[in-house]
Amino acid sequence: MIQVVLKQNKNKKMPNAYGLYYAYPVVNETYDLDKLAEHMSSHNTPFSKGAIKGMLTDAVNCIRELNLQGIAVKINDLAIFSLGIKNKMGAKSIAEWSAAKNIAGVKSRARATGNLISASLNLDATIKRVDKGVTVTGGGSNGGGSNPSGGSSTGDNTSGGTDKGNTGTTGGNSGTTGGDSTDVTI
Repeated sequence: MIQVVLKQNKNKKMPNAYGLYYAYPVVNETYDLDKLAEHMSSHNTPFSKGAIKGMLTDAVNCIRELNLQGIAVKINDLAIFSLGIKNKMGAKSIAEWSAAKNIAGVKSRARATGNLISASLNLDATIKRVDKGVTVTGGGSNGGGSNPSGGSSTGDNTSGGTDKGNTGTTGGNSGTTGGDSTDVTI
């Protein structure tokens, strides 16, 4: 169950979204590699928590190493990991461009694959508005749209981000009050 709270967009630079309310996910806990390894070892595997943690640690280090060499790494049903560039500003010409002047840094990107793509998640997701007790159940596909909440699916950690092509709302019925349970196609 994905718990959400509603927040009002107060960014006047976004006139089409300004003043409207959008759902933001509530993260109840974050698992580090120790907790993930412990969780994985509880799923009838012959591997111990320590062996799983070692493999995950090595995988993280290898993904970083390969990304720094310009190689994207795809883990089926998880994500494609790659690096992106944070540009400071554009150069007026190729001759005027320099890394020191035009690049602010490098960022990590993760693009969902397989079972973690939006279409697949929408079929299984259940949304519960925790500030009013409204429940929204998945089971359909989204017709597309924009992300007025300002988040992104390109590897940044912005709260409330959604994958491109999905709206930050849940079909318009998430505003139901009085603690009613409402099923809506996501």
